[in-house]
Amino acid sequence: MRRTSLLTATVLGGLLSGGIALAQVPPKDQPPGPGNNTQQEPRSPHEAGKFGAPNPSNPQAPGVNAANLPDNTEIDIAEVPQAAPQLSANPAHDDWPAYGRDDDASRYSPLDQLTPQNVGQLKRAFVYHTGSKPAQGQVNKWAAETTPIKVGDSLYMCSAMNDMMRIDAATGKEIWRFNAGVKYHSIPYTAACKAVTYYTSSTVPEGQPCHNRIMEGTLDERLIQVDAETGKACEGFGFHGQINLMQGMGESVPGFVSMTTPPPVINGIAVVNQEVLDGQRRWAPSGVIRGYDAESGKFVWAWDVNNPDNHHQPAPGEHYSRGTPNSWAVMTGDNELGLVYVPTGNSASDYYSAMRSDKENAVSSALVAIDVKTGSPRWVFQTVHKDVWDYDIGSQATKFDYHAQDGSTIPAIILPTKRGQTFILDRRTGKPLPEFPVEERPAPSPGNIPEDPRSPTQPWSIAFPRLGFPELKESDMWGMSPIDQLFCRIKYRRANYIGEFTPPSVKKPWIEYPGYNGGSDWGSMAYDAKNGIVIANWNNTPMYDQLVTRKQADKLGLMPIDNPNFNPGGGGAEGNGAMAETPYGIVVTPFWDQYTGMMCNKPPYGAITAIDIKTHKVLWQQPLGTARANGPWGLPTGLPLNIGTPNNGGPVVTAGGLIFVAAATDNLIRAIDIKTGKVVWSDVLPGGGQATPMTYQVNGKQYLAIMAGGHHFMMTPVSDALVVYALPDNVH
Repeated sequence: MRRTSLLTATVLGGLLSGGIALAQVPPKDQPPGPGNNTQQEPRSPHEAGKFGAPNPSNPQAPGVNAANLPDNTEIDIAEVPQAAPQLSANPAHDDWPAYGRDDDASRYSPLDQLTPQNVGQLKRAFVYHTGSKPAQGQVNKWAAETTPIKVGDSLYMCSAMNDMMRIDAATGKEIWRFNAGVKYHSIPYTAACKAVTYYTSSTVPEGQPCHNRIMEGTLDERLIQVDAETGKACEGFGFHGQINLMQGMGESVPGFVSMTTPPPVINGIAVVNQEVLDGQRRWAPSGVIRGYDAESGKFVWAWDVNNPDNHHQPAPGEHYSRGTPNSWAVMTGDNELGLVYVPTGNSASDYYSAMRSDKENAVSSALVAIDVKTGSPRWVFQTVHKDVWDYDIGSQATKFDYHAQDGSTIPAIILPTKRGQTFILDRRTGKPLPEFPVEERPAPSPGNIPEDPRSPTQPWSIAFPRLGFPELKESDMWGMSPIDQLFCRIKYRRANYIGEFTPPSVKKPWIEYPGYNGGSDWGSMAYDAKNGIVIANWNNTPMYDQLVTRKQADKLGLMPIDNPNFNPGGGGAEGNGAMAETPYGIVVTPFWDQYTGMMCNKPPYGAITAIDIKTHKVLWQQPLGTARANGPWGLPTGLPLNIGTPNNGGPVVTAGGLIFVAAATDNLIRAIDIKTGKVVWSDVLPGGGQATPMTYQVNGKQYLAIMAGGHHFMMTPVSDALVVYALPDNVH
């Protein structure tokens, strides 16, 4: 969803009297039950050929193997060396050694120097520039989304284009830089790199090069390791420090497949996922999940959805099954259970499911726990059945130990979703905790596309507070004047809308609410285990979608990325899409007044919530984001009114009683008192704060860091600035 401009003035009078939404598809009156993974193959042999997958022997386009790397070799899991203990398993008090700080992905720091009483005196300690911004004449695709990690006296981070850096954590001085050499044409929808991974070798002795390593996945699908001390490539890993992740992926072009997340290492296995550009074609490259020996880079296993029993690399002339659900979110590792928790999306062509296999339908928009010894799923928990709303899981799941009412301790995991539904699962089995039951509720079915029926039920988390608001009503339509309200009411009436899971339609638009930008998206949640408090920032932005026939899609110029006439600004991951090799394309816009750029639903459009996980109660909830940089026609109002804006990027929590979060489109970084929800400090950033901050300590001083890289999707200013704060020396 594009960022929405927001009005900050009071709603004017003149609301029209009530009307009735044109509900075209009544919910099917049947109880919850099985049948959620139904599937239909192409309707005729003619269609099977028309919409068939590409020949596996079709060559990859030039530049897909970006570094012209040779093919990787395969080893058995028994050949993987026993792993050394990793810093993220038990972080040092002063450090932040992983994207979510620790293996639990808690985003919680034990530092307490900064408090609600003194945080108002924070000042900038230094600003570091990555040097990564769009060049003159380039379409802006930048959105760094980076969270640095901190080990010892150094920060380690990646730029939006995958250069890696080591920085003095107290001064901001660059110690080394590794130039990854990623080209502009390899950017998919977004140039982003959420974090690097710090890895300690079990085979290289301490004090030798590459005993401690920095690892990243790149936009052009390489896995790279460098020495943490010097930044030089680890020659013993892959081929001079890198491996080609496009091996076995078959036909593709640069920018179709990318990796923007830090690979977790579980018991010596580095696990990689990849973003496959949305909206392009049914037979897009595979969403395969792969495991590699973190020491040597050699291939160990693959989980290929449509070939689940074949864990090997494809033979020459073959490829992983195409169009399968991909995973682009940050994964979470579990060394104790030997699992990696993989958040999945839906199959290629997000808004049409008739051509998906039963195997795909069973694991899409789900959390899949894969055994890192075998590459096979141990359990699957699905959050949406037969997803045609782009409700892929963008959030990293958070591990924690739940102290149940019967006195037992359950190894659990928190799973946020774009629906605003949060599922609390036993991470051993994937089953909902007894105190957080999940209910299958009737959903609108069969739908408007005869060959593509919807699931009769969908899962609801009924004990954890939902991050969202009641269903839309025509009388709630909003605008800066009575004319704008009337416009939105007419737009509401012209669309299908019968609540959540309104099915897709061709003859008229449908309203998708919640929208595909959340609820919770890639910023994820933070968890204060000491006090049992979950912190979540989230979105409230409905979408206005419509399927279009193939002929209409062609008229609109909707082409997949591998079409020679593809226009990078004409459709893709977040908006209109060709969905080639299916009968339909998709047109997606915010549910807004396109003349003023104002949403049609009333604010807030973003909020932040504190939830007591033991009582299941909301402690407080506040709009997140002011109107200072937002307004009608894209004009900033400069007003400090806390109206609540769309936001991307997550929160962190500290033992000092503070929440730090940016995320909103007002370009502010803020500190919030965790007890009251009150903002106790803020600062204007040089670019949009669409990243998750982090905090660390050096020489007894606590610092706060945020990558103010901006975000093209959120239409916030792009910069290359990492901004770091601390208290002045004279403040104690």
